[in-house]
Formats: sequence, structure tokens, C-alpha cells
Amino acid sequence: MTKRGLLPFLALLAAMPVAAMAQDSRTDFADSGDTAWMIAAACLVLFAGLGLALHNSGSVRAGNGLSVLIQTAAVSAVVTLLWGLVGYTLAFGDITGGWIGGGNAWMLIELGNLRGGTRTAESAFALFQIAVAALGPALMIGAWAERARFGWVVTFSALWTLVVQAPIAHWIWGGGWLSRNLGVLDWAGGLVTFTSAGVSALVVALLMGRRLGFPGQSGRPQNPALALSGSAIVWIGALGLCGGWAVAANDDAAAAMIAAHLAIAAAALTWAGLERLSIGRVTAIGLGKGVIAGMAVSAPAAGYISPGAAMLFGVIGALTGFQTRRLIREALNVDDTLDVFAVSGACGILGSLLLGVFLSPSLGGIGYFGDMSMKTQLIAQLYALTVVIFWSGMATAIVALMASLLFPMRVSEDAELAGLDLASHGHGGEPLS
Repeated sequence: MTKRGLLPFLALLAAMPVAAMAQDSRTDFADSGDTAWMIAAACLVLFAGLGLALHNSGSVRAGNGLSVLIQTAAVSAVVTLLWGLVGYTLAFGDITGGWIGGGNAWMLIELGNLRGGTRTAESAFALFQIAVAALGPALMIGAWAERARFGWVVTFSALWTLVVQAPIAHWIWGGGWLSRNLGVLDWAGGLVTFTSAGVSALVVALLMGRRLGFPGQSGRPQNPALALSGSAIVWIGALGLCGGWAVAANDDAAAAMIAAHLAIAAAALTWAGLERLSIGRVTAIGLGKGVIAGMAVSAPAAGYISPGAAMLFGVIGALTGFQTRRLIREALNVDDTLDVFAVSGACGILGSLLLGVFLSPSLGGIGYFGDMSMKTQLIAQLYALTVVIFWSGMATAIVALMASLLFPMRVSEDAELAGLDLASHGHGGEPLS
């Protein structure tokens, strides 16, 4: 199995004069199979974003489902354009000081024939990264659903993807200081996507305040069937997310997809079992949350761990997400509408830590890189988590308040009672009771 963890280090080669990016663009050196797989994986990741939108739309109260879909579509479009303009080069541009990428690929100019250290066309690699970038904001929409103003959502998401998401991606995936100096690993976004989005979602939920009627009158999901169908699409898309990060059509991709598939299955069944024990029934919304928890907990480790470990990740992830949800809602009384921090953030954090243990060959992992050991890898992962949590929380608070200078964060009480489908977008819907 090729150790994809070397990619951040191989990315250093991309900044050298003899790197693949300096090749003559008229000559095609890319492997057609690897490139085709990256294009397909990018489409699957976009499919996962659609699944999240449908899951969130079906999970909110009546009169708000369409607003979630509109927000997701608008935010995905904005993030796509921004990553095409500057986001990709900030995350994956030439390596300078390790804090932010160089400006060589702004507006996707000067893309090399190959992405450094791979046989994949850099254009296909860039397409995949743009699709991945849209996942974080799509996840966060669930935290402020039913009460956020549309203009604020779009403005905040645009600022967030450049100020929070792109730098973290460079630090870990783009050959930046966390991967280069400390050996931090993150296969498919446990730190970069799920931890950062989860922490940011919690910060926004605290800043925005509770919905009217929370917690006693939170209401029923408007369309559980749609929510479960959306989570099924997320399941499919998650395989593309984890398989795509092999950046090749090889055994690494297949192994990562198997690990993600098993983790998601284990998490969904575990969440269903926990619901059966706690409330006496299994719900469509609960199964959907289990799927997303499985994706989040397996993302940081999918290409590094054994199938058996992946199943354990899924079980522990669901247990963690389920209990964190109860803590946030019942003990802390924080209104994270669709439990983004509990399901995505906490599970991404957990998977990033467990990776340090289950990377061990004695536990079926592919082994530690260089001079790393279980102890040093755990320290590196913990340090990276501290950095990502701090940066995500602090920067999110700043950009949320900056966006509120242009648009108020919340809609009026009358608009919230009427439902955002009607109040914000003029589409008829059943008002809240």
C-alpha cells in the first residue's frame, strides 16, 4: 500500500524548479486512470454535498426546508468561485513559510501537468479540492437553520472558507507547518473539514442564540423520509471523499473506501441501537446522524487503518456523537439546530486522536512514518487539534461579527415564526405552530 501520508512532504517538490508543475503543458504526462478516478471522486463529493442539503432540509421544522436547500446551493456556488479564484492557491499553492500557499495558482492559472508527487493531472486534483471545500460550509448550515438571515449566511461562508478553511488545509494537506514540522496526519478531512466546521458551527450557534421555543417546543422534522434519503446519498459520497484522497486509482483508494464504508455502517447501526435503548424506537433522523458520524470519524484515518479498526471507529464515533448531542442540548442548553458539533465536530476530533493509536502495525495500521511512534503521533495529533480548534473558534467569531456588519445574523421573530421559506424566499410553506 502506498503511503499517502507522504503527499504533504512530496508537495514540497512542487515548489522546486524541477517540479512537475514546471513541465510543458503541451505534453500529457498524467495517468489517465488516476485522473479519471479523481474526476469521478470529485463528482461523488459534490453528491455528498447534495445529500447533506437533503438531510438537513428534511430534518428542520415545517416552513424551513426550502431555505436550507437555497442556503446550501448559494453557499456551494460562492465557495466554488472563491476557491477557483484564490482558495486553491492559498491551500495548495507553492510552499513558502508553511502558513499559507503562494499565489502561483490564483484563478487556477499555471496548473501543472501533474500534481507534485502524483501521476494525476493537477486540474483534476484542483477540481477535487474545490468540491471538498464546499463540504464544510454545507455542514455548518445545519447549526443555524431556521433562524439565520440569508445575506449573512452567504457573507459569513465566503469569509470563513478563506480565513479558516484554506489556511488549515495548507497547514495539513498543502505541505504546511503542521504536516512538515510535526508529522500531523489527516487522510480525508477529520481536522480540516469536520473539526473546523464543527467547532465553527458551535461558535455560531452560541453567537446567534436559541430558536424560539427551544428546547421545549423544538418541533418535529418536516420530512424524515427526505432526511434519510439524503443521508444515504452522503454515505455514497463519503466513499468518493475517502477514496479520492489516495489521489490514484489503486489499492489505497479501495482500502480507504472499505474503511469508510464499514465505519459508516457500524456508526449507523450503533446510533440506531442507542436510540432504541433511550427512546424505545429507531428514527430516520437518528439513522441519518449515524451515517454522518461514521463519515466524520473515519475521514481522518480511512487510508491508514485496518477494516476491523474502522468498524471500531464507527461504534465509538456513534457513542461519542450521541452522548455529545445530549450534553450540548440538555446539559448546556445550546441550540445547535441539527447537532453539527456533536455529529461532525466531536467525531472528527475523536477520529483524529484514535488515528495516532490505530496507525500501529500491531493494530492493523500501515505503520508510522519516519521516526514517529505511537506517543509522538498522538502528541502531534493532539497539538494539531488544539491549533485547529483555537483557530476555528477565534477566526469564526471574528468573521461572523464582520459579516453581521453588513447583514444581521438573525431574522426577526415574525419571520422565524412564519418560517424562512416564506419570510426569506417568498415560497409558501406551513408556518410554525
